[in-house]
Amino acid sequence: MNVSLKIILLGCVMFALAACQPNTSDTSSITSAQVPTLDPTPTDPGLIAVRATPDLAQLPLLSAHLQRVEANLQEPIPILPLEEGLDNNQRLAQSIAIRDSQFQRYIRENGQPLRNEIFSVSPIRPSDISEKTASCNTDSCYRVEMYNYALNLYTAAVIDIRNQKVLDIVGYDNMQPDIPQSLVDVALEIAVNSPEVRQTFGYTPDTKDAVMASTKTALNDTTCERSRHLCVAPTFVVEDYALWAIVDLTAGTLVGVRWTSVGSTNTITEKSLENESMTRRYCQQNTLLERDGWRLDYILTSSDGLRISDVRYQDTAILSSAKLVDWHVSYSSSDGFGYSDAVGCPAFSQAAVIAVEPPQVEDITENGEIVGFSLTQDFWSDLWPLPCNYYYEQRFEFYKDGRFRPVVSSLGRGCGDDGTYRPVTRLVFAEPATFSEWNASGWQAWTTENWRLAAEVGSNESGASFRLTSGNGGFDIVPSAGQFSDGGRGDNPYIFVTRHHMDKDEGDSDLPTIGPCCNADYQQGPEKFIDTEPESITDAPLVVWYVPQLANDATEGTEYCWAKTVLENGVYIPVSYPCPSGPMFVPLNAP
Repeated sequence: MNVSLKIILLGCVMFALAACQPNTSDTSSITSAQVPTLDPTPTDPGLIAVRATPDLAQLPLLSAHLQRVEANLQEPIPILPLEEGLDNNQRLAQSIAIRDSQFQRYIRENGQPLRNEIFSVSPIRPSDISEKTASCNTDSCYRVEMYNYALNLYTAAVIDIRNQKVLDIVGYDNMQPDIPQSLVDVALEIAVNSPEVRQTFGYTPDTKDAVMASTKTALNDTTCERSRHLCVAPTFVVEDYALWAIVDLTAGTLVGVRWTSVGSTNTITEKSLENESMTRRYCQQNTLLERDGWRLDYILTSSDGLRISDVRYQDTAILSSAKLVDWHVSYSSSDGFGYSDAVGCPAFSQAAVIAVEPPQVEDITENGEIVGFSLTQDFWSDLWPLPCNYYYEQRFEFYKDGRFRPVVSSLGRGCGDDGTYRPVTRLVFAEPATFSEWNASGWQAWTTENWRLAAEVGSNESGASFRLTSGNGGFDIVPSAGQFSDGGRGDNPYIFVTRHHMDKDEGDSDLPTIGPCCNADYQQGPEKFIDTEPESITDAPLVVWYVPQLANDATEGTEYCWAKTVLENGVYIPVSYPCPSGPMFVPLNAP
């Protein structure tokens, strides 16, 4: 058979992830997420959809399509054929293409099936005729177009049905063919049944009211560009405005909604929707959160992660602020190589790893009972989990009994399998206090600014190595040694205590990266705020800095601070192995 396979490289083949929101940490203690949002208006940047598993019972077209996909992946040739709207000649052309060994070139990887689907079978057009297909005419030659969801690869074959042979095959990396009507119908079903679209309209719109439901170019050719997914944008025109519903057909979910003026020519992409919405709602204003006796404000900073402020419990002031200043990442076998990363807002920011989705408020459950809540913010690189891309999670946990815990996690993957992560968390306490450490004779107060490696300090029967006492009571500070049932293996942290000055900025505003990436000792940045002659910290306004040391592990079966991609249902999905860290603050008057 005289056939050539030409791959036009328009960019590196990117792993297509099965969901735009990667899998995060162990959620055994977390229940349904509540994402704080505002109703979109025509002048608003839009609403990011909650990344949730679709309710297939409410989406019969999507459910039926996924059942066909699942069954096809078990076939010897896992290429899902087009079934609707074909005549006998088109069916013959499709059959010839599917049986061709070159057309099958990218249907498996390491023996595992990749998700491939025929999108169109049409008579060849005069504009499609090339030197290899010059013998074709529109009666005997057909063009068969296939999409590979896992590799984001478009393959087209020219079939001569009269002689029953393949004349030419061409492949386009990171390109997508026009979608068939069956997928248009699936996209419309997802859009009109999504909570975000219903919330925007106040009712379920009719699919007949949507326009441009099959248009990929409305998303600027890089649809759902963070994950290289197949996405379309059914659009609903309401008077002088249009509501775009961006649907991810790889994952079977809605990405988000966005208003534009009907006369606007601005391109809408997943990234622009997310970045603009995040910046306007969470980077430019505080958000108030009240729950379970706690009251606090939160905001996304330029480069210091999610900052909480004016934190009160039962109307008692606890923290002036808390935030994540730096991520120091070093690679031990690379002779001091690494990064000092910042995390923060997606726009007007110094952050290397940015917030993509809104902060989430989640229940914390223990033994089936809700015992508190957490406020979580994720930050990740566009191409995570590919090598040299990072994913960090910042979480503040608040408990009904007055405990609280600042938690930070790396979900990999990073630039090596021998990395050590040292995130720097800064906590400013609201009331003057005295800081102590535990030793064999009991609690010993620090009199001046200082630092310690927690492993060199003892702990009492409750696991507390440090204590902070004030007129309001105070807290025992329990570093993580892997006892918090969240998958953490222990922090081995450095603790720094410095005097807080209201009259000079020593980190209250956004900080640049304050420490080098690769120091393996206490020199992580906070030591710069300890004066040459350390100041007194007895009954004083205090800043506590917490710097864990988290070594990643890429060993099969014991992964930690790591991520990889695996094939599931013919599409690459990320699997992450978080390394959560952070101390528990236990109130001294706790029962």
